[in-house]
Amino acid sequence: MPYVQRSSPTRIFSLLYIIIYRMRIAIIGIGYVGLVSAACFAELGAEVFCVDVDACKIEGLRQGVIPIYEPGLDVLVRRGMEAGRLHFGTSIAEVLPHVEIIFSAVGTPPDEDGSADLTHVLSVARAIGQSMKDYCLIVTKSTVPVGTYLKIRAVVEEEQRKRGVTIPFDVASNPEFLKEGNAIEDFMRPDRVVVGVDSERAKELLTRLYKPILINNFRVLFMDIASAEVTKYAANAMLATRISFMNEVANLCEAVGANVSMVRQGIGSDARIGSKFLYAGCGYGGSCFPKDVQAFIRTAQEHGRPMRVLEAVEAVNEAQKEVLFEKFVRYYHGDVAGRQVTVWGLAFKPETDDMRQAPSLVLIDALLKAGCQVSVYDPIAMTEAKRHLGDRVRYARDIYDSVLDADAIFHVTEWKAFRMPAWEVIRRSVRTPLLIDGRNVFDTAPVEAGFTL
Repeated sequence: MPYVQRSSPTRIFSLLYIIIYRMRIAIIGIGYVGLVSAACFAELGAEVFCVDVDACKIEGLRQGVIPIYEPGLDVLVRRGMEAGRLHFGTSIAEVLPHVEIIFSAVGTPPDEDGSADLTHVLSVARAIGQSMKDYCLIVTKSTVPVGTYLKIRAVVEEEQRKRGVTIPFDVASNPEFLKEGNAIEDFMRPDRVVVGVDSERAKELLTRLYKPILINNFRVLFMDIASAEVTKYAANAMLATRISFMNEVANLCEAVGANVSMVRQGIGSDARIGSKFLYAGCGYGGSCFPKDVQAFIRTAQEHGRPMRVLEAVEAVNEAQKEVLFEKFVRYYHGDVAGRQVTVWGLAFKPETDDMRQAPSLVLIDALLKAGCQVSVYDPIAMTEAKRHLGDRVRYARDIYDSVLDADAIFHVTEWKAFRMPAWEVIRRSVRTPLLIDGRNVFDTAPVEAGFTL
């Protein structure tokens, strides 16, 4: 007789426990942060309802099309969908009856004055206020200025008054600290989870949600909501400050004949300083640092507390994006029109296709305005590059195709694919052996092959 697995009373009780007590959450805004968070929560056993106004994106996700590049994300999304824990839709009202926690992960793009645009954040709050029927916890994952939680609360209460109802709810802040290219690891094994709450009920719910992730070491830092909102900006501002500081040091090292890599090792060995984010380069970019530094500066100005250090950090970063082009012009004594040049790396950092505020865009724009012919190559970001650059550049098949007859090679994004090319082959392919290393990663190998570095 074949083996038949029978459901024991214990197994039935366990299944009922999962059905009744499984955390059900909604994530509104399925961009980078929203999708990564949704996939990871689903992987940990939560049932996640993903909502976005972009119907095409939602339909694509239902078909397994991942709209962003992040290593391992496609696997988690597929697994969550197959397990029935990951759902995609376009209506906030439809998911509200099924969830107790709602994460708002919509975008907060910079406004004209540099402040964070809260239009989407407050639209989510308005939709919740218009449709909620039972208690819910509204958790802001978007990076928002301090005091935003008060605006969210006011909008929800206003919508309830219009309906003539009074339904309890809480607002909390849970800023994300995900690094693009390493986001899943950051989510699953975080240094810390920052949570701002002002009620015990909200604290208990978020403790239940995060306990499975941090079961052996509960690294959730509970604090007031205002402090949580400031923490995210302060963290990114500190990291941006380290980058701009090292870029200033690198520029000085070049002027006096010092080696910035040696200097970095010397100061990074100090336990009070550490070695992270001390790598000099051609400036920071991406979706977070530029806009967050600007928004933090703007918030400080609004409260009469100007952040002069951060104002300098931003100015240094903008100037640093011009450094590679300036080196190129100096090498050719201004005679750059008509030169054939190659750009290695287009994304703002490795392991992502994100080109928002990427230094490569500033460089390419300057090269094209100077009359250069530009070939580009990036292992991942070529499709994204076409949205930004169109047909103004040549898209190479690989690094060797990119350097044909080049008068200069610009190394802009430190992909591993660029670390150990066959320099002798590249030397025979270029017209002029000039390598401008925007990330300070190359040692003697290109020099030994005859390149000016």
